Amino acid sequence: MRKRRFVDLSISIEPDLPSDPPMMIPKIDYVSHEQGSEQMKEFFPGVAADQLPAGLGWALEFLTLTTHSGTHLDAPYHYHPTMDRGKPSLTIDEIPLEWCMSDGVVLDFRHKADGERITVGDLEKELARIEYEIKPLDIVLIQTGADGAWGTPQYLVKGAGMDRESTLFLTSKGVKVVGIDAWSWDRPLPFLAKEFKEKSDPKVIWEAHFAGIEIGYCHMEKMANLSAIGRPFGFTVCCFPTKIKRASAGWVRPVAIIEEG
Repeated sequence: MRKRRFVDLSISIEPDLPSDPPMMIPKIDYVSHEQGSEQMKEFFPGVAADQLPAGLGWALEFLTLTTHSGTHLDAPYHYHPTMDRGKPSLTIDEIPLEWCMSDGVVLDFRHKADGERITVGDLEKELARIEYEIKPLDIVLIQTGADGAWGTPQYLVKGAGMDRESTLFLTSKGVKVVGIDAWSWDRPLPFLAKEFKEKSDPKVIWEAHFAGIEIGYCHMEKMANLSAIGRPFGFTVCCFPTKIKRASAGWVRPVAIIEEG
């Protein structure tokens, strides 16, 4: 009998971690069971604490965060108001569900240096190595190894990143959802800023994201555990985002499903 294995490809949303710019670090206010018992008195006037199990009520949390906190799926609207050469960009609540569950493929670029471009040639070489041909609606996951630095300030500058041409290489083949185990689908922002300062070439700014203006696509950022999949292809990825009206992104818990046995 075949067995099915599930691999969680997400990180947890946690407060106070220096792995985001300061303005984006999530805050979580935890309401304890003791505090919850007091809140319940507002909904059940006259109830006494000793009438609740062990005198305790509900627990809940208040979160302050962006739609780009934790593992998330960026919608084309995040990159620009238009996609597909002039059409209105899709927001996260408009993303077709069929984009978000499909065959997955992992492309391993852990050998590349932090801040280095992942080029079309790199993609072609890796696809030849694993003997795989990209097809429409494949969910392509880029492995950089940056997730090993999650929870530290170094995370913001770890990993190689995609460029405009390598992004269009995938989307021109009908790929609609991709993902990366780093902070950004592009190279880390400090590397982009340094190159822009040196060359004064605006084409370097957010080049992989801005590729979505030409061909609309979604990408997941801050993924993790890609090595736990254990194979470069032959698995399914599910990555349905939280539905937030007119938003540029939604939190997601991507899962790889592997049939074994």
